[in-house]
Amino acid sequence: QEKKIFTVQGPYPIIRRELRARGWVERKLPSMGRQLEQHHPLHYPWLPAEEEEEQCDENPNSIHDLMSYLVRDRLPNFIWTNFLDATDHKLLQQDNVVNHYARVDAFTTKEGLCLSLQKLPWIEQADPNTFFPRCYRLGIVDEREAFIEDFHLTAARSLLKLALEEAGDRPVRTQQVPNSAKGAVESHVSHPKHSTAQPGSSLYPELVEEAMEVCKQHLGVLQHQDIDRRTPSPCRTCIDWEHFLQRYYRVAHEGAGLVLTKQQRKECQNLLRHLAEQLPQLDMEGKLNIWILKPGAESQGRGIICTTRLEEVLQLAWSCTAPSVQVGRWVVQKYVERLLTIFGTKFDIRQWFVVTDWKPLTVWFYRDCYLRFCSRPFSLCRLERARHLCNVSVQKWYKTSPDQDPRVPRDKIWSNKQFQEYLAQLGQADAWHQVLVPGMKAAILSALRSAQDQVRFRKGSFELYGADFLVGEDFQPWLLEINSCPTMSPSSAVTRRLCANVQRDTLCLVLDRKDNSTSSIGAFELIYKE
Repeated sequence: QEKKIFTVQGPYPIIRRELRARGWVERKLPSMGRQLEQHHPLHYPWLPAEEEEEQCDENPNSIHDLMSYLVRDRLPNFIWTNFLDATDHKLLQQDNVVNHYARVDAFTTKEGLCLSLQKLPWIEQADPNTFFPRCYRLGIVDEREAFIEDFHLTAARSLLKLALEEAGDRPVRTQQVPNSAKGAVESHVSHPKHSTAQPGSSLYPELVEEAMEVCKQHLGVLQHQDIDRRTPSPCRTCIDWEHFLQRYYRVAHEGAGLVLTKQQRKECQNLLRHLAEQLPQLDMEGKLNIWILKPGAESQGRGIICTTRLEEVLQLAWSCTAPSVQVGRWVVQKYVERLLTIFGTKFDIRQWFVVTDWKPLTVWFYRDCYLRFCSRPFSLCRLERARHLCNVSVQKWYKTSPDQDPRVPRDKIWSNKQFQEYLAQLGQADAWHQVLVPGMKAAILSALRSAQDQVRFRKGSFELYGADFLVGEDFQPWLLEINSCPTMSPSSAVTRRLCANVQRDTLCLVLDRKDNSTSSIGAFELIYKE
């Protein structure tokens, strides 16, 4: 009766072991362990009486099963579970500690994060475009139309970038995508018949002029010159966008050439320079107009597709069916084309943090994290999942390709310490502490503040989250998503160590620190308290 009680739901042996070591007693739920309720607590009727004591000594779980039976009618002081919805609400009392908050889908689903960050500029002086690739919910008519306009504008900017790849009046050549490697999208949607161009053939000279005119009008809108002149949206002018896109596709993806005069080259350079002052994502968006389509509430890479064609995005959003995804509940996000790779391979960062209170918002950042690598070399001309989705749950299905750099770790995982050593070899030793970590902290805090009013919080509870980041060529971190139940299943020696550490340190933070404010909290640091 003097013991504190805990309940663990899910595969968390570290949590169970750490709490037992503190003298806590586990109340096992009916679906867990042996059903001792049907037996007298002081006897194991399937054993002869003389063997009971010996069995208790030999089986370390037997004493825990017995203790669990003795506390079967007591409510747990602490609950650690996979999902809050999976917890028997009879167990939830005002004063017990639970490792989840309610209604966190406002920032832990792709759809929720997209919506919350749209509201960020109204909450604080922060621009989500500086850390979150622009994103649209395709099930919302206004946002779908905004995406179509964004796709058109990005195509026009991309054309100017392609036109500047070679100097002077010489034709600009672009890399041709092999027919056998146009990505996973082809398995989902049949391409409409596009006109084909022989590599090196020139397109109509007015194509660059049209792209420059679109960019000029867009720049005027961005600079608020439209307030007095009421400049129409560049996407609602007389340009035939379908025809423009077909010619753009030929240049960007089919190897067609462009002829650029010196005057056009100078104008393109000036336009892009001015646009860069207004568009934080101009550099990272690249020049191939690649977008990534995601089911709005799925995780572990389910249903995610990369594509370069507007018609495919719209068709896929309404025709594809992923498990448990409602029609229309898709988001489309700009793909980070200019990203940092390691040994020619794409990677992302899984970064943990804990929220211990929402009013006042209190956030703890974990100083250790890990990198996840893809199984095949990075290529913007080959859009299959093995090259572009870093999720462990996706990459476990792929073998490392023969053309992969042998320096990429076999288990596709690095610690942040290994990454820092790599940055030092690049001559960028300060990038981790001066650019990446501050950028990740700022992005996490902005995401939390944007959704703060939506979360239903419980005093005394907490939640451990896993944020996923890509790294741009300039070492700028780009937030992709935030997970409310980050996996603790080790897939490598690095994650075995780090996942165990973050669980131990989380318990130190939310339990030990309550009794002793000077107790160690491991690798956690307080980064924000309102």
